[in-house]
Amino acid sequence: MKIIKLDATHSTNLYLKDLMSKTSLEDFTIVVTEAQTLGRGQMGTVWVSEPFKNLTFSILKDLTSVRMANPFELNICISLAIYNALSKLGIPNLKVKWPNDILSGRSKICGILIENILSGSRMLSSVIGIGLNVNQKTFKDLPNVSSLSLLTGKIYDLDELLFLIQDELKNTFLEFGVKGAEFMKQNYETLLFRKDKPSTFKDVEGNMFMGFITGVSDIGKLMVTLEDGVLKEFNMKEISLLY
Repeated sequence: MKIIKLDATHSTNLYLKDLMSKTSLEDFTIVVTEAQTLGRGQMGTVWVSEPFKNLTFSILKDLTSVRMANPFELNICISLAIYNALSKLGIPNLKVKWPNDILSGRSKICGILIENILSGSRMLSSVIGIGLNVNQKTFKDLPNVSSLSLLTGKIYDLDELLFLIQDELKNTFLEFGVKGAEFMKQNYETLLFRKDKPSTFKDVEGNMFMGFITGVSDIGKLMVTLEDGVLKEFNMKEISLLY
């Protein structure tokens, strides 16, 4: 296991991908930084993190020996690993807001950015960027955001937390290899935020509509039962779930 610690960097994902282009790295190599100046989230969003208070890191996963039918199976494994790690810490009311935000109640505590390295359609490896709010106490102008410390009143050792997440990632990929994609998907679906509850959505044109989240498709589209009973599937660019 190799951990590369940086005082600061623009993006741990970018740093790790650049390092991969120059040298051979072992599976589960981690790049972690005290301060990330250009953190990124899904769909081009920005991940803001107070220096020295949180975990901002990227981890390399070699996928050459992992049989995955599509990239969303990777998303499921990572979401479950973060969920399992935080469950061991007693973080309350954990949910996954599709596709891979980790919530406590209605508050976001962790974001995940997955960037895959491909050969044709085959995934060779993945750089998994994780931003976890740990000891930060204030989040100016960021609604529905919290941290482990705010939720529990405790101060966490960032190194210990990093090792816990790495162990859970390893365990989850082992479980995927033994139990298969369908088992993992069923576990993921049980954790979906707002599953089977009447929810409000917004499409790309700004139109709002009601529906019930019923699960995810095999390729990771969100399955929503509309008010007229029609089951429809949406990808990330087509829909957003409103609080």
